[in-house]
Amino acid sequence: MSKRLFDWVMSSLGLLALGPILVLIALAVKLDSPGPVFFRQERVGRFGQPFRIHKFRTMRHEPADKGLQITVGADRRITRVGHFLRASKLDELPQLLDVWQGTMSLVGPRPEVPRYVAHYPAALRDKILSVRPGITDIASIEYRDESTVLGRAADPEHAYIHEVLPHKLALAAAYVDRASVWLDIQLIARTLAAIVRR
Repeated sequence: MSKRLFDWVMSSLGLLALGPILVLIALAVKLDSPGPVFFRQERVGRFGQPFRIHKFRTMRHEPADKGLQITVGADRRITRVGHFLRASKLDELPQLLDVWQGTMSLVGPRPEVPRYVAHYPAALRDKILSVRPGITDIASIEYRDESTVLGRAADPEHAYIHEVLPHKLALAAAYVDRASVWLDIQLIARTLAAIVRR
């Protein structure tokens, strides 16, 4: 089975099976704070093509150009429902729509905003952007507490660009070298196990 066919079949089944849960989460987000149910943001996809990623909104609705583009520590913008959605990773479920549409994959390097893609070393940029970005990957598992780590830094954005991002890119490049449906199944299982343990 090809990776794209695997993604399409699994995202279709996921959307059908999780439909009622998605509706309940959407209702909770709407009742918790004013604003849209979904958070949509421009990310850089395969071959450098921009696309708009879907997530359940976990922060107070503010203008898109306001504030950092990373989450740092106990961010004051996060809503009550948002804290739960982030901890459980349920805020990522709408990305099944992105997988179904073909702009994302179930597994692949996490898509970044253009601001941080600009910091990709030239030697790695084309390689990492040669595959569809994913909902999960090795870096997502290793950096589950990324916001907490950045919250301890004197300059969170500097720490992200010069400490966290290089390691994430190395892991992404290693994934591209080994990408396969079997590896994707293993990483999905590891992701689910990490969520359950938490």
